[in-house]
Amino acid sequence: MNPTQNNPVGVIGLGLLGSALAERLVGAGFEVRVWNRSREKAAELLKLGAKWSDNPLAECSRVVVCLYTTEVVEQVLQTMVPAMQPGGTIVDCTTGDPVGSARLGERLAGQGVGYLESPIAASSEQTRRGQALAIVGGPREVFDAQQDIFAAIAGQTHYVGGWGAAAKVKLVNNLILGLNRAVLAEGLVFAERVGLDPRTTLEVLRQGNAYSGVMDTKGAKMVDGDFAVQARLSQHAKDIRIVLDQASQHGARLPLTELHLELLALGERLGFGEDDNSSIIRAVQHAAAQSEAIGS
Repeated sequence: MNPTQNNPVGVIGLGLLGSALAERLVGAGFEVRVWNRSREKAAELLKLGAKWSDNPLAECSRVVVCLYTTEVVEQVLQTMVPAMQPGGTIVDCTTGDPVGSARLGERLAGQGVGYLESPIAASSEQTRRGQALAIVGGPREVFDAQQDIFAAIAGQTHYVGGWGAAAKVKLVNNLILGLNRAVLAEGLVFAERVGLDPRTTLEVLRQGNAYSGVMDTKGAKMVDGDFAVQARLSQHAKDIRIVLDQASQHGARLPLTELHLELLALGERLGFGEDDNSSIIRAVQHAAAQSEAIGS
């Protein structure tokens, strides 16, 4: 299906990632109808050609949703879904709770609305550049019908199974990615403490067997103290709390992730929650200078 003005696509939630997704859709030629609780966040998208809608589900047969949690998605959709025509599809890019995502999918199916969970494995800047990975769960036939949307918003797309599967894969992804960031932060703090130049150390690390992709995306930000937001530290802390809740429900302890959350919580207490998640290095720096445990 080719994007046309007769087939607008809605976007609900214009935070960092939601705005990037909307930009991708506008750039791909879709007519895009946007909604956000605070309308001012739509200003730049309206300049690019998107249109405001008080309820995109009433105007669009396909709507991309990108909100803070699954609970927020449920709250927002509760008032909007009744206006959607049967046969419509919601593509939910929220990083959320697997159980809640499956429950939402079942409820929407009962209302004649298709639902795909499609959390995005990328920062807002990577998404804007077309480098996002969309991880998709839900009915295969619904996924197959949305290939033009996924081609617009993501560089790669992986279908991983039914409702809940994509949410689980995204949580695994964020667990590993977050630990990579935390380890890089600690390594750079250690390098500086023992008298090394962090920038030179980072250059060496990028060429060796300790390399990881976060050195490219977050290394320079950590070294330069540039915490302009691509993805917020508090957002990642939210995701890690979901990870630990899921682990607890399945009878598992994740000791490294527990320590990671302590660092993230420290960053929030120090006032860095709204900064980029690379600001975890400031929590590590603070902890390195303290004699007490970071969780105290």
